[in-house]
Amino acid sequence: MTAELVRGQNHPLSQVRLEIRVSAGTPIVAAAALSDETGRIHGVEWVAHPGAPTQPGLEVSRQAAADHRLAVDLDAMPETVHRVSVLLALPAGGAGPVRFGALAAPFVAVTGLDGAEVASYTITGLDAESAVVALELYRRQGAWKVRAVGQGYAGGLAELLTDQGLPQARQLAGSINDAVAQGLARSVQAPPPRTADGDRSRQAAAPALGPDQGGTAPQPGPVPPVSPYGGQTTGGQTTGGQGQPPGYPGAAPDPSAVTQPAAPTPGGGPIDYSHPRRRNAAPPPPPPTAPPAAPGQPAQPVAGDATGWSMEERLYNQVWGMFEDLARTTAAYRSAVDFAESRMDKELEQVLSDPRSRIGGQGDAAREAARARHAQLVDQAREALDRDLAQLKAEVDVVEPALPPAYARWDNPVWHAYRVPMEFPMALRLGDLHLPEADRIRIPMLVRLPLERGLWIDSGRTESTEGLFTDAHTSGRLAMETAVAHAARLLAVHPAGEFTVHVIDPAGSGAQPLAPLVQSGVLAAPPALGAAGVTDVLTRLTQRVDLVQMAVRGGAADSLPPGFDTSQQLLIVNDFPHGFDDRAVNQLRYLADEGPAFGVHLMMVADREESSGYGPLLDPLWRSLLRLTPVPDDHLADPWVGHAWTYEPTLVPPGSQVLQQVLTQVAAARTKYS
Repeated sequence: MTAELVRGQNHPLSQVRLEIRVSAGTPIVAAAALSDETGRIHGVEWVAHPGAPTQPGLEVSRQAAADHRLAVDLDAMPETVHRVSVLLALPAGGAGPVRFGALAAPFVAVTGLDGAEVASYTITGLDAESAVVALELYRRQGAWKVRAVGQGYAGGLAELLTDQGLPQARQLAGSINDAVAQGLARSVQAPPPRTADGDRSRQAAAPALGPDQGGTAPQPGPVPPVSPYGGQTTGGQTTGGQGQPPGYPGAAPDPSAVTQPAAPTPGGGPIDYSHPRRRNAAPPPPPPTAPPAAPGQPAQPVAGDATGWSMEERLYNQVWGMFEDLARTTAAYRSAVDFAESRMDKELEQVLSDPRSRIGGQGDAAREAARARHAQLVDQAREALDRDLAQLKAEVDVVEPALPPAYARWDNPVWHAYRVPMEFPMALRLGDLHLPEADRIRIPMLVRLPLERGLWIDSGRTESTEGLFTDAHTSGRLAMETAVAHAARLLAVHPAGEFTVHVIDPAGSGAQPLAPLVQSGVLAAPPALGAAGVTDVLTRLTQRVDLVQMAVRGGAADSLPPGFDTSQQLLIVNDFPHGFDDRAVNQLRYLADEGPAFGVHLMMVADREESSGYGPLLDPLWRSLLRLTPVPDDHLADPWVGHAWTYEPTLVPPGSQVLQQVLTQVAAARTKYS
């Protein structure tokens, strides 16, 4: 049972590996400080912050966000560490609030790795403070406890760190603010909220340079850590990868705000893995395509009614707006139902607390009246929800048929008119998202391109939200089929020769699902088999990343060897960790961290439990990947209100030949290009 702490209260911790979740409703900075028995921080290396996000037993987010997840391993703490303080601060010099008193009270929760809350604390009573020590984990007589602190500082991080006894407090506060400012400069601003007349005015995505693929709240700032459209990452590392939608809802949610590779080529050389058509200027508003609605009537939905430089960008922003609308209208309904239940409980408690009305006709009448008021409030909330859902359903029905191939499901007729594109798409559809209250509404889950995070297709045994249990063999086959569908879509939406796919299948267990890719000839080489094949592919790709990295950072991108393949590279790994030794595991982690910025992306088909033998070594790898499932699963959460969204992969309809037809055209175009 969760302990809800008040300021100064403590609670014992029975686990040593924890997550600390922070929710503030607006982008804030999260850091953590290690201190000794007296509470003194010995040096800057004892503070984990966005500029230096990892310390022994500790990992924090790399940029400001509305939601954070901090990873803590108390067993990994040095013996000299007796206290871990969680620090929150408002970004300095930004356009957002400058004091916590202008925000809703921040919420902090300590959870186990399974997500179960151990203790929580709502930081109330803040006013002019711009930095606060939220809570602390402290060691007492060999055991760890958590204490709610809530100590605020009007002087910001500098004053807070000075009070913690750090000599270099001002210099460290300045470096933290600089690191956060760089992250904010690379982040995409979310679209503005719905206006009073019900029309949406949506902000188009900026030329996003940042490491995140998660949805954001309607305000400037980096996207929160997890959402179906992506989780928060920088330099290839991500926080909160598997538990939140990615970006999308989750974080996560892309439709997410996203970010682009942090490695643009100086002087515009041939190695530039940023999207070629993203712009900095504000996009034009959508053209008028429908007559205004009659007074009192909802506006008729139109495909592409968001702002954007092109129809593709307008559709992308419209999908993003639909996702936000569904999240918020469902949150309003759930809040109204919770209020109705709370009010009924309170009224019933008052009735039962009075002996005169506990029994007899008077008590029965009071109970019936309380239940009637509850039913009336719930009915009113449901009526408002149904009205909003009807409008959203009408919009989905209009938008879905208008989506281009990169955004469309495999059963969309647009694929039967498919032609190999000449330009890069803005985003890619990885599946659909829906909520229990609106099961008939499916929101496309889009992630921006180029991919800023690797993908993890979970092949572990699971029970879907539809009650379907899959054994290990079936789940592995479905996971590989999902990976093939995603890889085929990536190949199909890129121009000929601009996307290359490699496959590692050490045991050959994915031969049947991989057949469409192998038989069509779209792979760079046959799937690599055995330990030798694993070593060969990983060595070539890590050397490629090293070479491009040196060329870009040295300003010599034009000096790459003749015939060097500058296309985006995707590595599909099946059956991990089978066939992987320690060296191969380190190479895989290197590709996950450094590869996306230099054109190498990772898609793993794996069961995390099977890799548990490596211990915590692989935890950063799993956190850096966006977890997807081959069956419907509600593991993604949005960054606004924390809904658990059900994710469904987009698979080829049974018996359809559309995948083979598309891959045949891709292979023919690649042959002509070569």
